[in-house]
Parts: sequence; structure tokens; C-alpha cells
Amino acid sequence: MNIFGKFITGIVATAVTAIAPAMAAEPAVDAIQKRGSMRVGMSTFVPWAMRDKKGELIGFEIDVAKKLASDMEVDIEFVPTAWDGIIPALLAGKFDVIIGGMSITEERAKTVDFTEPYAHSSLGVMANKKVAESLAWPDGYNSTDVTFVCRRGATPCNYIQTEFPKAQLRQFDDQGQTLQEVLNGNAHAMISSQPLPAHTIFDNPEIVFSPTDEKIDPGNEAFALRKDDPDSLEYFSNWIMENTKNGFLDERHQYWFGGRDWADQIAE
Repeated sequence: MNIFGKFITGIVATAVTAIAPAMAAEPAVDAIQKRGSMRVGMSTFVPWAMRDKKGELIGFEIDVAKKLASDMEVDIEFVPTAWDGIIPALLAGKFDVIIGGMSITEERAKTVDFTEPYAHSSLGVMANKKVAESLAWPDGYNSTDVTFVCRRGATPCNYIQTEFPKAQLRQFDDQGQTLQEVLNGNAHAMISSQPLPAHTIFDNPEIVFSPTDEKIDPGNEAFALRKDDPDSLEYFSNWIMENTKNGFLDERHQYWFGGRDWADQIAE
């Protein structure tokens, strides 16, 4: 073989070696079945996922993930993960799927694949009465004198930066700390997925209020998977469509989002 032929052969061999790992990637559903357990990436966020008085995980997405694992006849392992690092952790193989109330966005879709939606929600705003009651919504909140808070890496942070570019924005990893900043008057307002703002206002009507009744940035939530896994994407999407049709997802969503019958299960 001449030098040119060896050169071409080397290029082809290198390309095949580089492509092989991607081609050999095992579909998540197959890995789950072989392992006998499904590893779910999630982050605590009321009422999607939270700890009860015994320290056990409860919430809408917990019910969804447990039902999915049961239908697959496998065990389940929840992997609590900081929200701003949850997609990198998925890509690194820390778990098989994100079931964590993740909104479908164009930016996220560049990195992960989304199933059919399994939930539909919107954002809500909660403001501190003492420091924000005199502000008109929304123009009065777009000021350098106003401070918003949000959970780091979550959709509301991007919304605040886009809609209120003049306002100060502080981000926290812990949702409880985000809430407390507004309750203590250290921040004017918080934008977050409903029903957390509505529930917090209901529990603390003398401290916080909503400056608007409008639905903010309605969206869809879906499971997130690593890219180039069409078999798993189809399997999970079919499961979602079937459990939408049979009413399971609506019933569980209504329980967790439509009322507070579960409130006595968690610590105050």
C-alpha cells in the first residue's frame, strides 16, 4: 500500500474509532432492564418532589417515576441533584432520565431530548407586602431598586432577566432559601413555577401577595433523555400518552397541584 493509501486508511480508522462509542451507546430502557432499576435525576421543589416528616421523597414527579418503574417491573433509585447541574449529570451518565418538572425550552433541547409532555404549568409571582406593595406590575418591578430571587438554573431566572432587565437578580441553589428571602423582605419578589407562589401566599397572607393574577409564561414539562436514544424516547413518550389517556397523570397532578391535602405530610 502506498503512502496515500495508508493515510486514507488511517483517517477512516480514526473516524470509526471516534464514532464507535456513540454507535455503541446502549438505549436507556435496555440499560434499565438489564440493571433491574431505573435511576432518576431530580431536585426537590414543592410539590414536584419534597421530603415528608420521615425524610422520604413524596410529590407529583415521585408518584410519576414510581409508577413508571412499577410498569417497567424494575426498582427505582432517585438521585437528588442541584438543578443547575442536572443536565450535565444526565449527560455524564449519573442517571438514566430526568423526571423533575423540567420545562421544555429551545436552549435545553440543544443538549437533551424531551419526551411528550407529562405536565403543563405556568409561572407565578410572589412579592413582599412591606417592600413591594406600592409597585405597579409589571413596569414598577423593572427597576434597579427592585431585587428578584429565583432558583439557580431554573426557567424563571431566564424569564426575569428577559422581562425585567433593570432589576437586580439573586439566585440560590435551595428553593427554601429563595422563598425565605422574600418572606424576610430581603428581596422584593420571586418568580417560580406554580403552585409554589400561590401556596406560600395562602400560608402567609399578611406578609406576601401576588401583584398579578395572570398566568406567566405557560409551558410544558417533560422527561429529559440523552440525545440519540430514539428507542427510549419512544418508550417513555408512549408511556406518558397511555397514562394521560387512562387519567393517571391528571389524577396525580390534581392531587398535588389542585389542593393541599398532602400538607400535613411535610414539616412546617
